[in-house]
Amino acid sequence: MTGATTGTVVVAKRVDDGEPDTDEITELVRAAGYEVAGEVTQSRTADPALQLGEGKVAELATRVADTGADTVVFDNRLGPYQRFNLGGHLPDGTEVMDRFTLILEIFGQRAQTRKAQLQVELAELRYELPRAEAKASLAKRDERPGFMGLGEYDESREQDIKAQISRIRDELENIETTERHRREQRRESGFDLVALAGYTSAGKSTLMRALADDLDLDENESLHPDLETTAESRDELFTTLGTTTRRMDIDERDVLLTDTVGFISDLPHWLVESFKSTLDSVYQADLVLLVVDASEPVEEIREKLATSHDTLYERNEAPILTVFNKVDRVPDDELAEKREALSALAPNPIAVSALTEVGLDELRERVDYALPRRERERLVLPMTEETMSVVSWVHDNASVEEVTYGDEEVVVEFEARPKVIEQSRAKASELASA
Repeated sequence: MTGATTGTVVVAKRVDDGEPDTDEITELVRAAGYEVAGEVTQSRTADPALQLGEGKVAELATRVADTGADTVVFDNRLGPYQRFNLGGHLPDGTEVMDRFTLILEIFGQRAQTRKAQLQVELAELRYELPRAEAKASLAKRDERPGFMGLGEYDESREQDIKAQISRIRDELENIETTERHRREQRRESGFDLVALAGYTSAGKSTLMRALADDLDLDENESLHPDLETTAESRDELFTTLGTTTRRMDIDERDVLLTDTVGFISDLPHWLVESFKSTLDSVYQADLVLLVVDASEPVEEIREKLATSHDTLYERNEAPILTVFNKVDRVPDDELAEKREALSALAPNPIAVSALTEVGLDELRERVDYALPRRERERLVLPMTEETMSVVSWVHDNASVEEVTYGDEEVVVEFEARPKVIEQSRAKASELASA
């Protein structure tokens, strides 16, 4: 499911009632590199065998034949038997995909790091497992599937998938243990950790680049060999698949800002589980910036905020600051109405435009205020051969206000996180006892 994609697609969508909205699935199809040749929609309860009604499936087959499309993408979740049955009604060689197969394909194209590639592979295997089981069931009934809906039956495939899932889980756990250790090292070194969260295309990567200290963009690369080196700013879904970390431009604080994969609505459990470790950088943060696209309809923002909070509150203990992004696209009166309508989910949000850099100074101030408070310390160090290395360490890990040198001692006054103060006192004790 990886690599560049070309081809034409007919989009299909069924809803229980109302008018089917194909905007998101069309955007996903284009993000995967396909050309949309047409669409077929239906409002009715799901047909257990075909998802769509039989007459609508016949219409879909005609549309595929007329447009010369080679793929049908359903915005609905398809069971393995539905894919099997649909393949029998469509022109020979037509590939049948659902939104989750498509998302996996996009993820595969975007995956650059080893962790991201493993997560894509894990999600693909979890998706394939029930289909392998379905192929085994069909084979036992002598209905050997040989089309692009399910593929040929391989008796050993089911066990192979389970073994690969186990191997990938072990490797991902090793990577996450290493990343967790790095985060603890950064925190112990005085860094505050801020994470960007929110839905795909909310503008998180653009905001990250606007907030990053340009002078230090590459400073942390040696600390993050497993992370993607840039947070690109493009109007595409899933531009950021892994995590990207940069130093944030805030006076008197050492802050690291991490961008993560965007949320997307209606993801199945197996896909969320595969990418769960990517969100650990959010769960381990001192502050979460929840970014929303303020130009979207208020009900859509409300739904995304509610889902985001459900996801974050599962394991997150850090405070959440809601950021209304893209306010350059929203009139002031409309923005005020949205603030009022969403106040229960987003109390006191900060309004910014990452693109035009409006509101960024206020955002930095709010981040500074929301992060854990620093404590003041006055450290008295005996004058020894190692004293200057301790003074240098304090400069690296704290905000030093004054250093006074005497004949027999050095006094350092600074502000720092409690953990750094604790470490500095231990270093002072070692000097005194040396």
